[in-house]
Amino acid sequence: MSDNDAPKTAAEATAADLPPREAMDFDVVVVGAGPAGLVTAMRLKQRAAETGAEISVVVVEKGAEVGAHILSGAVIDPSGLDALVPDWREDPDRPLDTEVEKDEFLFLGPAGGLRLPNLFMPSLMSNEGNFIGSLGRVCRWLAPRAEALGVEIYPGFAASEVLVEDGKVVGVATGDLGITREGKPGPNYTRGMELHAKYTVFAEGARGNLAKQVIHRFGLADGREPQKYGIGIKEVWEVQPERFRRGLVQHSFGWPLDNRTGGGSWLYHYGENLVSVGFVVHLNYENPTLSPFDEMQRFKTHPIIAETFEGAKRISYGARAIVEGGWQSVPKLSFPGGCLVGDAGGFVNVPRIKGTHNAMLSGMLCADHLFEAVQAGRGHDEVGSYEEAWRASAVGEDLYRVRNVKPMWSKYGTFAGIALGGLDMWTHQIMGSSFFGTLSHGKPDHECLKPISEVKAKTYAKPDGVLTFDKLSSVFLSNTNHEEDQPSHLVLLDPKVPVEHNLPKYGEPARLYCPAGVYEVVYADPEAKTDPKFVINAQNCVHCKTCDIKDPTQNIKWVTPEGGGGPVYPNM
Repeated sequence: MSDNDAPKTAAEATAADLPPREAMDFDVVVVGAGPAGLVTAMRLKQRAAETGAEISVVVVEKGAEVGAHILSGAVIDPSGLDALVPDWREDPDRPLDTEVEKDEFLFLGPAGGLRLPNLFMPSLMSNEGNFIGSLGRVCRWLAPRAEALGVEIYPGFAASEVLVEDGKVVGVATGDLGITREGKPGPNYTRGMELHAKYTVFAEGARGNLAKQVIHRFGLADGREPQKYGIGIKEVWEVQPERFRRGLVQHSFGWPLDNRTGGGSWLYHYGENLVSVGFVVHLNYENPTLSPFDEMQRFKTHPIIAETFEGAKRISYGARAIVEGGWQSVPKLSFPGGCLVGDAGGFVNVPRIKGTHNAMLSGMLCADHLFEAVQAGRGHDEVGSYEEAWRASAVGEDLYRVRNVKPMWSKYGTFAGIALGGLDMWTHQIMGSSFFGTLSHGKPDHECLKPISEVKAKTYAKPDGVLTFDKLSSVFLSNTNHEEDQPSHLVLLDPKVPVEHNLPKYGEPARLYCPAGVYEVVYADPEAKTDPKFVINAQNCVHCKTCDIKDPTQNIKWVTPEGGGGPVYPNM
C-alpha cells in the first residue's frame, strides 16, 4: 500500500530483491485478536452455522499469544458478551466472576478527598450489573470458542502491509521475519504471507498502524472532528486480605493533576485479593514537562489511596492509548474492501471509562453486514450499510448521549467541565436531548503543548521501590521483549527534529510522555549539557503508541515490529 503517511518497512523497501510471498485466500481477514476482532470472527461463523452457509475467516494477531497485548481497566459492561454468548455465565471457567458491589466517586485534594453522592450521578454512570476482571482473560476465553466455530487464529503474525488493487483493499501481508537491523534478510529470514480476502476488518485497537493508513488513504476522517486520546497506565497488585474489598469500584479525579489537565484514576477490587489501579491523562495536556507515568506514581501516595497498598505486592504493569473522541470523531467505518471495528473506530465511552461492550457490539454489527454481502456474492466493494447502521445502533446511542463530556472537560477544565458534562448527561436522561447541541473538540492532541518557556516545570520525587517505582522496573513486569536485531519500529521522519526543534522548544517531551523509558536525551557532558543525542530504546516499547499521537511535530511514526514482539501481559 503506497501511503505518504506510512514509513516503508525493511521488507517493502527491498521487495524487488526478495522472493515472492505465498498467498492464502479467505472470505474475511480480521486484523487483531482483541474483543472486537474475535467477536467479528465468531459472529460471522455463528451466522454461517445458523443458515447452513460456508464462510472462511482468519484472525491475525501481532502479540505472541491471544491476550498478550490486551490491557483495560477493566470494569466491563457485559451487554456485548451477553449478545454474543448468552449463556457465558453458566461456564465454570467463565472469564468474569467478580460482580460490582459498590461504586464510589471521589474528588481528591492534596491531602484529603470528598466522596460524591451516587444520587447525583446520571444512571448511565452506575456500574450495577457490570463485572470487574481482566480483558486479556476474556480474549483468552473467547479464542478457543472462536476456533471451535471454525475461525483460524494466528498469533505472533503481525499484519504489516495493506494490500490494495485498483483502489480496493484486497487483504493484508504479514511482516517478514529475520530482517536485520540494517534492513537486510538475516540467516533466519522468512518471507511474510499474503492473506487475500473479499473483505478485511481492521480491529487493531487505538491508533492501529494499518487502520491509520486506511483512514488516511480513503479519507475516512474527512468532515469529522479530530480523534482525541488519553494514555492509561495500569498496575495490578496483590493486597493484604484486610485491605481487600471485593467488588469495589472506585473512581477519582483531581489531585495530582491541575484543573487544566484532564484525567482521572481508578481502583478496582476483584478476584482473590487483586486490585487494579490505573491512571489516565488526557493527551491534550499543555505542559511538556508533565510525565503521565510519574503522575500515576504520585497518585498512589495520596493518603486515601496509599492505605490500600500497605503490605501489598505489585505483580503487573502496562500502558496503552485510549480513544476519547467519541461520537464526533468516529471516522467513516466502511471503505472499498473492508471495515473498522472497536477502538480502531473509536467507540470508547469516556465518562463511563468503558469500551469493551461497544467493541463487541460493533464487531457483531459489522459481521452481520459482511455476512450478507459475502452470501450475496459480493467482494472488495464498500459495505456502506454498516456505516449507515452504527449511529442508530446501541453503540451509537451509547456514544451520542455523552458526546459533549470530553469537549466540555477540555474547554472548561476539570471542575467546571465535569459539572457541565454531568448536567448535559442529566438533560439527555430526562429530556433525550442537549441544550448544547454537539460540541467540537478543536485541535488534535499533538498541537496542544506549550513551549517550555511558558510553563512551570514539573519535578517528581525519586521512587521508593515499595509504593512508587521507576519506568524500567515497571517495564520488566510487562514481559516486554523484541528481537534486538531488527529495524526499529519507532521511525523518525527527520532524525534532526528531536534535538534541533523539540529539545529547545519543549524540552523533548518524548522522554516524559513515554511510560516505558523508550526515549532519552543523552549528553556528552551531562553537567554542561553539551552535544545532546536522541536515543530510542525500542526494546522497551509496550506498544502504547503515545509517541505517535503526542509528538508535537508528528515526527515519530509507530510501525508494526516483528510478530510476537512487545509485551506479554498476564491477564491485564
